[in-house]
Amino acid sequence: MPHSEGTPFFFAPFVSSTLRVKPEWIDYNGHLNMAYYGVLFDTAFDQALAAMGLGEDYVHQRGGTTMTAEWHVVYRREVKLEDQLRVTLQLIDFDDKRLHVYMEMRHATESWLAAAAESMNLHVDMGERKVRPFPPDVLATMAIMKAAHAALPRPVLLGRVMAVPRPHAEAGQVVR
Repeated sequence: MPHSEGTPFFFAPFVSSTLRVKPEWIDYNGHLNMAYYGVLFDTAFDQALAAMGLGEDYVHQRGGTTMTAEWHVVYRREVKLEDQLRVTLQLIDFDDKRLHVYMEMRHATESWLAAAAESMNLHVDMGERKVRPFPPDVLATMAIMKAAHAALPRPVLLGRVMAVPRPHAEAGQVVR
């Protein structure tokens, strides 16, 4: 979160406010529908962006925003109506136009992992609707956040590739 004197200060990892599941998000299986995990992750991501100076004010005042280019979610445990959640966000990397983040959704009081998400986000000029570099002050803020997050361990679920596991074939054999 930004420091009161204007110097950015970030907890490692960033922690969202407590998020609550709405009754209309519960599906016929009696748990949180997969679409709403995205809503919850996006809510937490917006909170982190605001802490970095990239929130809604940034869009209106400076004409820039972030848009998601790629998104991966791993579901680990069912979320039900009574569950209260928090999302942690770790800034993995960034460059002049991209922001790579990893998030974990956990039960707010019991800490069990409900889901993890990884995303690649692009900085977009809203006037042209084209990818453009972040302003220097935003890059400096992201550097402070990344430095705060650098001591965190590399997330186990980061960079996963989706595939059906296959047994290893001997040389020349086709695996079916």
